[in-house]
Amino acid sequence: MNSEKIRDQKNDHLLTPENSAFIAIDYQPIQVESIKSMDNKELVKNIVKTAKLAKLYKLPTVLSTVNVSTGQNEGQIKELTEVFPDIEPIDRTTINSWEDEEFNKKVKETGRKKLIMTALWTEACLSFPALDAIEEGYEVYAVCDAVGGTSKEAHEKALRRMEQAGVKLISWVQLACELQRDWNRKETAEEFSKILFG
Repeated sequence: MNSEKIRDQKNDHLLTPENSAFIAIDYQPIQVESIKSMDNKELVKNIVKTAKLAKLYKLPTVLSTVNVSTGQNEGQIKELTEVFPDIEPIDRTTINSWEDEEFNKKVKETGRKKLIMTALWTEACLSFPALDAIEEGYEVYAVCDAVGGTSKEAHEKALRRMEQAGVKLISWVQLACELQRDWNRKETAEEFSKILFG
């Protein structure tokens, strides 16, 4: 039983720790509470697992919030902050984070063309930057079970619109397996297993 030699991590057509970046947009209490497309506790559990994967595989990570500095919104949920205590979310007023100069610059500074993107809500804060990124030549991977909309209909229609534009739809488990790829990659296998089955 021999594993194939690890493929070129930068140019692999699949997601790898060296060709992708992780983006989490607007995981704030009021947004979580407004989600009707899935159970809120399940949503938080899934975004935390997705974030832990990004941390495990050392993906460049961009976090963003909306309207915290204006006093209209609370900051990022504590569960996500606990995963990334050293990353300050970029606060903005734009609904479409891609239209915020600091956010846009931060994403481009990762140097990665494959963007693993998550946000609340699917129909706005995920779909708008995803569509803009696609337009600019990025590959976007939306983690469907770690995002949510104000209704099942809104969530599903937004996913359909993004998919029609070229966004790739994945689950957090698919993401985990795609980044790990081989149980013989011992440096991450144990933690991968804990995230997957924990």
